[in-house]
Amino acid sequence: MTKQLEDITRVANIGAGTMGHATALQFAMHGYPVALVEPGPLDLDTAMARIRADAEELAAHGLLPGGDVDAVLARITPTHDIAEGVADADFVIESIVEDLPTKQRVWAQVEEASPADAIFATNTSGLSPTAIQGALRHPERLVVAHFWNPAQLMPLVEVVPGEATDPEVAATTTALMAAIGKKPARLSREALGFVGNRLQCAVLREATSIVREGIADAATVDTVMENSLGLRWSILGPLASADLGGLDTFDHVAAYLYADICSDTDGDPTLAAMVARGDLGQKTGRGFYDWTGDDAQERIAMRDRRLMEAMEADAK
Repeated sequence: MTKQLEDITRVANIGAGTMGHATALQFAMHGYPVALVEPGPLDLDTAMARIRADAEELAAHGLLPGGDVDAVLARITPTHDIAEGVADADFVIESIVEDLPTKQRVWAQVEEASPADAIFATNTSGLSPTAIQGALRHPERLVVAHFWNPAQLMPLVEVVPGEATDPEVAATTTALMAAIGKKPARLSREALGFVGNRLQCAVLREATSIVREGIADAATVDTVMENSLGLRWSILGPLASADLGGLDTFDHVAAYLYADICSDTDGDPTLAAMVARGDLGQKTGRGFYDWTGDDAQERIAMRDRRLMEAMEADAK
């Protein structure tokens, strides 16, 4: 018998990095005791400090249920021991490196040490859940729960079954994501990149092509997106927007424009060149933009403020 939402009382959160610390906070702020399990070398004190900082920021905007940061952190128990962390878990979510053998190895350890009826969720951003399931004796227990970064601010979680996933596991996971304040999107089947990253990469491919072809620079591309499609699609998605614009109009535009937009299938030459130079974006200080200095930090802070404003509006 697959666990139902009301059966989920304790969570084990594997991984304490960029995504893992934020997902642990998400469960803890909605009342779940969480074992924060870091199987690698990441410092757990640092992870807890990041969780506190994120919780304090949410509390300052009235977005932390109950508003008590210390009470939220008290629900989180950090450990480096996988077996200890998952021993009494009803739901185990993993957010470690995007490497299939590593994930398979960790999930095999989790299955060995966790209760036989625990639900497993991997927060992979694009790896095949069916491939990850290959490491399990009971693959029907595992589903994707793909949070978007920053996980404490972005509402979407894509719930994606593998070939062996029990539909009840996907249903309970979807219900749990809603219970912790997220907007779950349950896919019918797996596909590379799921839905969000397929859409994101389609737009990114054309955006880098526009820059490469000299049609517009990066700042202009972003200005167009931020002040048109970005606004519109945050209210109604592309398919509903097409309905409102008239499918005959979009059919006409597609008939002449699809042949002219980028259709590369062997990677992105702009991104490949930038990566070869070591320009990886904010993590290295330079990408399409300069991410050093106060202006860059203010841009990141502005993003977080806008996301919290959207959360505040959605909560009303």
